[in-house]
Amino acid sequence: MMMTTQETIKEIKKQFRLFMNGIVSQSMREKGLDYKLNFGIELPRLKEIAAKFEKNHDVAQALWKENIRECKILAGMLQPIDTFYPEIADIWVEDMHYPEIAELTCMNLFQYLPYASDKAFQWMADEGEYFQFCGYMLMARLLMRGSEMNERAENEFLDQAMTALQGETGMICRSASTALKKYASQSAGNAKKLLKLLQPLAASEKQEVLALIEDVKFEAESLH
Repeated sequence: MMMTTQETIKEIKKQFRLFMNGIVSQSMREKGLDYKLNFGIELPRLKEIAAKFEKNHDVAQALWKENIRECKILAGMLQPIDTFYPEIADIWVEDMHYPEIAELTCMNLFQYLPYASDKAFQWMADEGEYFQFCGYMLMARLLMRGSEMNERAENEFLDQAMTALQGETGMICRSASTALKKYASQSAGNAKKLLKLLQPLAASEKQEVLALIEDVKFEAESLH
């Protein structure tokens, strides 16, 4: 007999209680991760729990609505691709408050969406902090998977990312840096092009900028 959505959620939470890690949970709270509930369960264990359940739209949507760290992470793992429409993706990003959730949702769900590339560009250009963060993290994932851009898209990406790199928000700066690094690692031509763009920033006082310049230099040399 199939379980109802509520029964499945109850069963998932029972699994969470079995693997609860108070030390990790306390450490996260001390770092300001203020969920209503946080079981402190590590990612490999969460993947094991997710593997016990079928992907299900209603279950994933119900999990996402809970202000519980593990529920949000599992929602991304259990959400089927074909029923996750672009407007739901926007609603999820609007509801993000922690980089960990944003990164894991990009990794477990967003990168596999048929419209992932469109969303990456849309979000990078958005004014919202988490929209931009997800845009760059999603772009990094797509580049890691070998996605290529046409010249217009490439110029738009580089323009947006270079601006974000010099912005005031550390979280967005770091995510833009990650995406640029993945872009550079695609080819020697990309690394060379990025290095040229980064040259005027060599005197920057921002750690992310200087670290990126070093990484890209290393990438450019190793790809020659």
